Amino acid sequence: MSTNRSSHIRLTSHPGAQAPVRFPIRWGEADPRKRGPIIGTVANAADRNTIGTHGGSYSLYRALAVSSGALNPIQRPDLRNTSPVVTIGPHPQWSDPARIVSLDPFGHMAAEIFAKEIAEGVDIRPTIAITKARLTMAELHEAIRLERLSIDGEIVRENGDVSVTKAAIDPVWHIPGIAARFSVSEEQLRRTLFEQTGGMYPELVTRPDLDVFLPPIGGTTIYIFGDPAALSDPGRTLACRVHDECNGSDVFGSDICTCRPYLIQGIEEAVREAQKGGAGLVVYNRKEGRALGEVTKFLVYNARKRQEGGDQAATYFERTECVAGVQDARFQQLMPDVLHWLGIRRIDRFISMSDMKYDAITGSGIEIVERVPIPEELIPSDARVEIDAKKAAGYFSPTARPSSDDLTRTVGRSLEKY
Repeated sequence: MSTNRSSHIRLTSHPGAQAPVRFPIRWGEADPRKRGPIIGTVANAADRNTIGTHGGSYSLYRALAVSSGALNPIQRPDLRNTSPVVTIGPHPQWSDPARIVSLDPFGHMAAEIFAKEIAEGVDIRPTIAITKARLTMAELHEAIRLERLSIDGEIVRENGDVSVTKAAIDPVWHIPGIAARFSVSEEQLRRTLFEQTGGMYPELVTRPDLDVFLPPIGGTTIYIFGDPAALSDPGRTLACRVHDECNGSDVFGSDICTCRPYLIQGIEEAVREAQKGGAGLVVYNRKEGRALGEVTKFLVYNARKRQEGGDQAATYFERTECVAGVQDARFQQLMPDVLHWLGIRRIDRFISMSDMKYDAITGSGIEIVERVPIPEELIPSDARVEIDAKKAAGYFSPTARPSSDDLTRTVGRSLEKY
């Protein structure tokens, strides 16, 4: 395999070491060609105009593939027939540099907008892909059997599958915009990102001329039910569930939390709204264990179960902070960006009890008409600790918040049973 690789390592961490960026990025420009492409390739360092690389955390697997000889490092993707299956945007929010700071609003259009540059050999890659699919889930088939959902032949198919349009979104961070969103200085943010990634990206502190960062974190997947155009249509209604990843519950059905039941409820509500002529949306963010990671989450589970008196709502958040040093690292300030990318200005039914999500969305200028809690009958018995603790901490509830007696009782398994 020809790799076109020399033994010389070219450092790109100092602006004086190379020519000025050939494709500067002007964040917030309404014209995507004036805004410029996002180029994170390492095959031709001279064209790079971002910090980091495409694929985020998966770039390390790409490195293994190159090292083992399975992948040619100068390989360019063949983007024929990969264009989005539906049109998203452009929307006015795309040209507001403060409205979207954590994704590239033109990411799904890159191959089309910059076709000339790609044909000339510039490695420009989409950061968003949009396709169609069908969902097959046992709970949805059960909802049909119980007549909570009806078969319409278009959204809910005759065999019980549900048709969706889905998009995968890689994070693209505009560093000045991120700093402003969190009310910190850009210099402080760059230094902290550099230090907390073990110095993995020296350009964060040595290349102030590069404003865009492709962070090594998980992205977002959105599932659209019904007509995607309805999402931004003020004359049509929208049901939305914003969901943060929980592999144990979402995939394997662990009963210590309400994640999968709430996700299923969100999907059902989204389907019903679409069948009424509106649209449904589920936003799935890769933020496992409140963005603290699954190892930390499991350590917290052990600490909760083994404490004196067993698992308790009164110490639910305290146990997390004891292990992780913080109760929650999801920081929902960036979450509304994807809603603005879709052109959403109003959510009629918000399938969430989270005060943090609600505050972030409404604070970004999107109206929420109604908040929909999870029904009591969908809460697993072992998840009562979680739901009582969250209600006491400020989560929305149509009923009274738990009393102090509720919070101090043992509702999970005792140490002996565990």
